[in-house]
Amino acid sequence: MFKYIIVGAGLAGSVMAERIASQLGERVLVVERRRHVGGNCYDEVDDNGILVHRYGPHILHTDSEEVFHYLSGFSEWREYQHRVLGFIDGAKVPLPFNLNSLRMLLPQSLAERLEEKLVGRYGFGARVPILELRESGDPDIEFLADYVYRKVFLNYTRKQWGLKPEEMDPEVTGRVPVVLSRDDRYFTDRYQAVPRDGYTAMVERMLDHPCIKLMLNTSHHEVLELRDGQIHFMGSEFRGKVIFTGKIDELFGYRYGELPYRSLDLQFESADTEWFQEVATVNYPNDYDFTRITEFKHLHPTDSRRTTLLREYPCTHIDGENEACYPVFTDETRAKYERYLELAREFEDLILVGRLAEYRYYDMDDIVLRALQVFEERIL
Repeated sequence: MFKYIIVGAGLAGSVMAERIASQLGERVLVVERRRHVGGNCYDEVDDNGILVHRYGPHILHTDSEEVFHYLSGFSEWREYQHRVLGFIDGAKVPLPFNLNSLRMLLPQSLAERLEEKLVGRYGFGARVPILELRESGDPDIEFLADYVYRKVFLNYTRKQWGLKPEEMDPEVTGRVPVVLSRDDRYFTDRYQAVPRDGYTAMVERMLDHPCIKLMLNTSHHEVLELRDGQIHFMGSEFRGKVIFTGKIDELFGYRYGELPYRSLDLQFESADTEWFQEVATVNYPNDYDFTRITEFKHLHPTDSRRTTLLREYPCTHIDGENEACYPVFTDETRAKYERYLELAREFEDLILVGRLAEYRYYDMDDIVLRALQVFEERIL
């Protein structure tokens, strides 16, 4: 009999399963509704021989030595420095907006004057939020803040979140930075890489343990039931621990209504050219209905005369039709989540881990670290 049941074979569930099996030697059942492991990190080789990320591009970037060391036990790495361009006013410029972007988009005299003022005031290398620039009291700097807000952030956010400009929280929109350097990398973390064999292979190695049993194509509703403060597995009371990484509102039958998420309509296509664009990802904040195009050969180079592209069209999450990707945070949704959390507290042996169960956004390194911490605090 299993002592632990884990719902979800994404990063959170797989890390928890691996730790329990390898460190405690206890039997673990992992239940996954999809046909594959890896969650939204899932990747596979397509018909062009290119390793593609089926739920959008994922790049590991972290300053945590603990996270990188842990994952290195299951994968070799391809060092990769992610660069993103934004298509703005007909030009492709580095994002986040930096001094190179400034020179490429604005007249030379204005760009030079702005650079001198910005570096003199904030220091070279600073990442200055737009909100701070808007309150500088300098007309030139305030002009730049408004320019970056309108050209880089406003319409991209409108597409990504489906919100009108007046519905956006200015405190949130004001946090987008201007980077006062010429470093065109999207991330500046100490460790930046992609798994050499892909994320799916990495997660499969995590779960490759004699104490771990994996059930794919299985909804937790088929095997688990929560009622009257007790957890039932296959019709009988389960006295072990359940680690749940799925949607908390779904777990409790949407008793208080659905928690809203944004999703993505992911459109893959092949192009009869060796390379399509200069970098892996090009954002389109103001043009077209999609938000970005990713070309996967930049992430995983391969000898192919064709290339594979992904266009991302943000959309509303509809249960059963698409994947829940990004929680939509409002005071109302946070209050609703707290009500679901109160229901979860009625079950002493229920542990919630992950972006869906905790209704928060996690980068990959954050969720690995979170799972390692939960193992230390709740399992050991």
